[in-house]
Amino acid sequence: MQFFRSLGLWVALVAASGALAYGLTLGHFPAALLLGPMLAAIAFGVGGAGLGVPKTGFLAAQAMIGCLVAKAVTAEIVATITEDGWIILAVVLVTVVAGAVVGWTLTRLRILPGTTAAWGSSPGGAAAMVAMSEEYGADPRLVAFMQYVRVVVVVLSASAVARLLTDVAAPAAPAAGTTPPLTVLVTLTVAAVGFALAHLLRLPAAALIGPMLLGSALHAAGLVGMALPIPLLDLAYATIGWYVGLRFRRETLRETVTALPGILIATVAVIALCAVWAYGLTQILPIDFLTAYLATSPGGLDSVAIIAVGSKADVSFVLAVQTLRLFVVLITGPLLAKWIAKGAPAGAPKA
Repeated sequence: MQFFRSLGLWVALVAASGALAYGLTLGHFPAALLLGPMLAAIAFGVGGAGLGVPKTGFLAAQAMIGCLVAKAVTAEIVATITEDGWIILAVVLVTVVAGAVVGWTLTRLRILPGTTAAWGSSPGGAAAMVAMSEEYGADPRLVAFMQYVRVVVVVLSASAVARLLTDVAAPAAPAAGTTPPLTVLVTLTVAAVGFALAHLLRLPAAALIGPMLLGSALHAAGLVGMALPIPLLDLAYATIGWYVGLRFRRETLRETVTALPGILIATVAVIALCAVWAYGLTQILPIDFLTAYLATSPGGLDSVAIIAVGSKADVSFVLAVQTLRLFVVLITGPLLAKWIAKGAPAGAPKA
């Protein structure tokens, strides 16, 4: 009986996701197949559907996005990133500092306890931040809520910005049957090997970063071609949207209702600080505002990658900044958490 209930809910979720994605596509929003499923999944998650995406499915979807990004990397783009290395590092540090300042402020105002505020406001990979936060004494439920609220807000705002700054003419869809089967097989092999190597090396977000780094190196060197069927990419987009959206629960909302205003203020503050820095970047580098905005956006690496690929942004610059920031946040996270917790007012909870 439970199986048929779950099956019925999944059918309803897929139908709702498809309807929302279709509407967003008509509105020429990039990443409509991420946004639609994510918004539908939030409604189902909060409504108590009790559904969830298996971790293996989420990892496979991330690997597909990693290969999608790798396909966009060429030797010329690598040279450009190398030339702007110091600027990219500066972008990363400013974004990390913005998140730390917001976390420190939340702690000083007694809105959230120290380490929870630190990990919740860290502009890194949401899943990685939640996993690490519990090891350092934070409340993982509140951290997860902060992280995924920010991911949703960033995806919505970045999609809106991309929609406003991108030509409304939708790109022509690739003709069916034009993806060479051998190239697809090579791409899937790169995804599997890249994930395995990254996992062995214990890299953060191994399912995404492994295929992205290995695929980028091989593709930029001209050693392999990269291609994925459109239906497979669409499924990857939807899977990530469902994974994020279904993490929202009514119980989580009830438990965090008192902190919700502070969380929303923190989310908007981090995004606003990064947007200001993005505008500053356009005065320093010969890049457009959309590229700068997506590069500095404190959202999930996979979500931002999907939006960047679906718009006219410089995908390689965006992903170079986002990937480097993930590593910096994972390295500096414990130190920033301790610093923010020490700044808590006397009598305030430290967790």
